[in-house]
Amino acid sequence: LPSATLAFVGLMFARGLIGAFYAALPVAGNALIADHVAPERRAQSMALLGAANAVGLVLGPALAALLARHSLSLPFFVLSVLPASAFVVLLLKLKPAALPQHHAPSAVRLGDRRLRRPLLVAFSAMLSVTVSQITVGFFALDRLNLNSTDAAQAAGIALTAVGVALIGSQLALRRLQWPPLRMIRVGASLSALGFACAALATTAPVLWLCFFIAAAGMGLVFPAFSALAANAMQASEQGATAGSISAAQGMGAVVGPLAGTLVYAVDPRLPFLAVAVLLLAVGLWPAPPATAD
Repeated sequence: LPSATLAFVGLMFARGLIGAFYAALPVAGNALIADHVAPERRAQSMALLGAANAVGLVLGPALAALLARHSLSLPFFVLSVLPASAFVVLLLKLKPAALPQHHAPSAVRLGDRRLRRPLLVAFSAMLSVTVSQITVGFFALDRLNLNSTDAAQAAGIALTAVGVALIGSQLALRRLQWPPLRMIRVGASLSALGFACAALATTAPVLWLCFFIAAAGMGLVFPAFSALAANAMQASEQGATAGSISAAQGMGAVVGPLAGTLVYAVDPRLPFLAVAVLLLAVGLWPAPPATAD
């Protein structure tokens, strides 16, 4: 028991360290794009960054499952080499580039009116994702009436469909050339439709299709709120802005699992329906007159 407890504490500590350092990556990536990419192309560039993340979401679990056949600790060793390798590549390939104009970093308040919409959209999007992820396995058990093995498989395929849809929709954004607000409207509405239909699913294939639709919409929303925030702020505020957006997403990731499990206890369909209503409200949120499409 003491050794198991020690191992558990060590694992939690390691996950905490990973989370602490990983949190800087999307912030730095979005700030780098905001500094060096023109406003009209930022959403497409951030979508490409999101597509790379989605590829990792699909390949990571598959690689871990493959390695775990040989040893349960092997995935940890191999996956620790990957970020170290990425660091070396960035160190060699990512050369410092002069900014279009020199500026000292400026602080940004979370209550800044310019960030109100991007922060709320970021929070809502991440909350919706975490609610769906935390409840899909239980939904497969309780609503689809699958046994534990089949339910786990159904949930895994649903989350794989999410990764595939994210990759496809974010790559498609490079051709659409839509402004961020339109991407939020269309993406949030499409995702709301997917989650609403998921609540009514009675078979695993229908659930997979609904998650695919919902994730395709999310693939439009995630780069859009980052680009919307970057376009609203001054050049000296880009780093703090990216951090604020990341903080809003983190808050959604904290609240989502708790809210999802509490609502699920009332009715298994309710988490998906609640998420659909939230995203529909985000999609129908009127745009300011100056930025309306």
